[in-house]
Amino acid sequence: MTALYGPTDAIDRARALRDAGASGVFTFEGPHDVFTPLTLASTVGGLDLMTNVAIAFPRNPIHLAHQAIDHQILTGGRFTLGLGTQIRTQIEKRFGADFDRPVARMTELVAALRAIFATWSTGERLDFRGDYYRHTLMTPTFTPRGNDYGPPPIYVGALGPRLTRAVAEHADGLLVMPFGSKRFLHEVTMAGVDAGLAASGRSREDLAVVPEIIVSVESDSNPGHAATRQLLAFYGSTPAYRPVLETHGWGDLQPDLHALSKQGRWAEMGALIDDEVLHTIAACGTPADIARHIKDRVAGVSDRICIYQPGPIAVDSLAQIVDALRT
Repeated sequence: MTALYGPTDAIDRARALRDAGASGVFTFEGPHDVFTPLTLASTVGGLDLMTNVAIAFPRNPIHLAHQAIDHQILTGGRFTLGLGTQIRTQIEKRFGADFDRPVARMTELVAALRAIFATWSTGERLDFRGDYYRHTLMTPTFTPRGNDYGPPPIYVGALGPRLTRAVAEHADGLLVMPFGSKRFLHEVTMAGVDAGLAASGRSREDLAVVPEIIVSVESDSNPGHAATRQLLAFYGSTPAYRPVLETHGWGDLQPDLHALSKQGRWAEMGALIDDEVLHTIAACGTPADIARHIKDRVAGVSDRICIYQPGPIAVDSLAQIVDALRT
């Protein structure tokens, strides 16, 4: 799967990505609404659609449930609801919502969604009472009709060990954050997955693990992978991503990037991402190089990945990546 970036070209881009061999498209919570491009892309057909991710806490479970079921109907059962927590600063200062106890809050939100879906599927009384969400009324007037596909799966993005474990215990899938590496995936993320699965009595076959990997094809708009270095610097400036850097002995890079971000010196941050960091976290080079990196990184973990592009790459390059991944 790979990304749609906004609503204006969503239909044409979704069609081009499908024809290039992508199995699906996803959206992220950026400068545009996360659901609108998928609504448009659903008219293309033949693609799986996913929010990757919809920021959960500013949204009410009923709102999320309606959007998820509508897209499940539009796609004929090919929609996945991907949720994320974001970080405290963004939730509290940008969205004006609560962030306390994010792991418990996300776990409860997943349970609330399941209760709502169950009521819509079976007609049983809605009676969900939690610490953060309370849903005790649902009448036929507000029950969706025309869904013959069942509720969509619920995936959750996670990086830290507590949320990773909770996702493996309670959700249908784990969306592995794009700022990562082979070592972090296999040694840290999958340890949390195994702990969560053991707690729930499930096996790895019961949980979809979908790594998202930043890819970078050098081009006139990305000379020397400059855009990718800038993206990695942005991620790396956030304290939440320091564990990835620390896994490789680069923990001191995070406060340096953070300090520059606080000073608004965004243009200088990319220069701190050297080639070793770049090629460890991102899959860079020719389409064949990128495919080799991805295969090596996810071997034994997943046979499905999300390709994260710092900016839209040429469709023919994407097609070559997809072809190389399939060989």
